[in-house]
Amino acid sequence: MPEPPAGTALAGGADGPRALRPLLDIVLDALATGAEHRAGPLPPGGPEAVAHTVRSACAPLIPEHGTGPHDALRTLVHTLAAGAADPADPRCAAHLHCPPLALATAADLAAGALNPSMDSWDQAPAASELESLTCRELAALVHPAAARPDALVTTGGTESNLLAALLARESAPRDAGPLQIVCGANAHHSIPRAAWLLGLPEPLTLPTPDGILTPDTVHTCLANLAGHTGPVLLTATAGTTDSGAIDPLPALADLAAHHRARLHIDASYAGPLLFSDTHRPALHGLDRAHTVTLDLHKLGWQPVAAGLLAVPDPATLAPLAHQADYLNADDDTEAGLPDLLGRSLRTTRRPDILKIAVTLKALGRTGLGDLVDRTLAAAQTLADLIDAHPRYELHSRPTLSTVLFRPTGADPTTLATIRRTLLTDGHAVLGRATTPTGLWLKATLLNPHTQPGDLTTLLTLVEGHTPR
Repeated sequence: MPEPPAGTALAGGADGPRALRPLLDIVLDALATGAEHRAGPLPPGGPEAVAHTVRSACAPLIPEHGTGPHDALRTLVHTLAAGAADPADPRCAAHLHCPPLALATAADLAAGALNPSMDSWDQAPAASELESLTCRELAALVHPAAARPDALVTTGGTESNLLAALLARESAPRDAGPLQIVCGANAHHSIPRAAWLLGLPEPLTLPTPDGILTPDTVHTCLANLAGHTGPVLLTATAGTTDSGAIDPLPALADLAAHHRARLHIDASYAGPLLFSDTHRPALHGLDRAHTVTLDLHKLGWQPVAAGLLAVPDPATLAPLAHQADYLNADDDTEAGLPDLLGRSLRTTRRPDILKIAVTLKALGRTGLGDLVDRTLAAAQTLADLIDAHPRYELHSRPTLSTVLFRPTGADPTTLATIRRTLLTDGHAVLGRATTPTGLWLKATLLNPHTQPGDLTTLLTLVEGHTPR
C-alpha cells in the first residue's frame, strides 16, 4: 500500500500510534520551547504584541502549498505556548482556570485519537458505558442517599445551569404559568442568561450585600410568589466567582421545600469539596437539590471541558428524551442498544468522560481530596501573608481558594492600573472583584503545588507596582 501524503496519516487504527509518536515529540518540544520563550505566566507586551506575533507566525495561514506537518505543528504549538496564559505558573491566578493534570491530559489525547462520538452507541460502544458508569458514581457523591442518582456530562457550568433551568421548566404541567427563577446577585451570569435563552421571565435577583443569599430575604421573596401560577426555581451558589462564598445550603433547602419551589445548586466551584474529608461538610445540604452543577475543570484539574449536572433520579432527565431515527430508532432501543441522545442537548460530542474516569481511578477520592486540601490551604497561607503585611488589606478569610486583597488605601483607578500593568508586562495574572466595599484584586489559586514562596513573590510584584 502506498504511503499516504505527508500530514494525512490517521490517528486511529493499528497504525495510528505509529503516526502519532513522532508528532507527539514535536508537540512536547514545542510546548517546552514556547514556555521558555514566554518565561512567565503571560506573554509580555499586551494584546497588540501577542496579535502581531501570532499573525507573523501564521502567515500565510492557508498557503497554496502546505509547509508540511512537522513545520506547521512545531511553529503553531510553539506560538500558542509562547503566547499562553499558563495556569501552572503560580503567578497566573486571575480566574477559575486550572492547570490540568498531566494524567488527564494524556487521557484526553487518547480520546482525541479514538474520536468516539457520544450521540449513538455504534459510534462509542465502550465510551458510552464508561460515561454511564462514571456519571452514576459521581452523582452518588452528590446524592448519597438516592437510589439511582445520575449525571449528564456538559461543557461546564453554563451548560449545566441552562439544563437545570430547562428541566425545571419542563417538570411543570403544560398549563402552568412560566417558570420564575429566583437567585442572588452573587449568582453566576449564566443563570439570567439561561432565562433569556429559554424565553423565561427575568430572574428575581435578590441582594447579597455580604456575598451570600440570606434565608430571610429568600423567605420573603418566595412568600410573595405564593400567588404565582407557574413553577419556581430557587438557585443557590456553592462557590461564587467573586469570592468563593457558599450560600447557606441547608436553610435554603428548607425554604425551597416549605414553599414548594424547585432547588438548583450551582456548585461549579465548590463541588469537588465532596472529595475532601476535611472540607466536605461545607457542602451540607447539597444532596437536597433537584439539580446540582459540577465543574471538574476548576478544582478537578481536568482539561476543558469537564462539566456535569447531577440529579437524584434519572426520571428527572426524561424531558431531554429525543429521537432521530438514524441514531436511536425505536427497534434498536428495544433490541438493547443504549439511547444516548437524551444524555445531552448536543448531538456530536467528544468523550470528555475518559480523562475524568482516568483521574478518578488513578487518584481515588482521597487523592483528589488531598489536592483540594492543598489548594485551599494555600489560600489560607496567602490570606495570612496579606494579614501580616503592613501595606495590604484583606477583604475576608477565604472560603475556598479565592483571596481578595488590595494595597491599603489604593483607589479603584490605581488597582485597575496595577492589574493591567502586571498583565501587560507578563509578570502576573490577577483578577478583579467589585464588592460593596469597593474594588479588590482577586487571586484565585488552583495550583495544588503552589508554595508559600510563590505567594510571597506574587505579593512582592503587586507591591512593586503600587505608588508610594
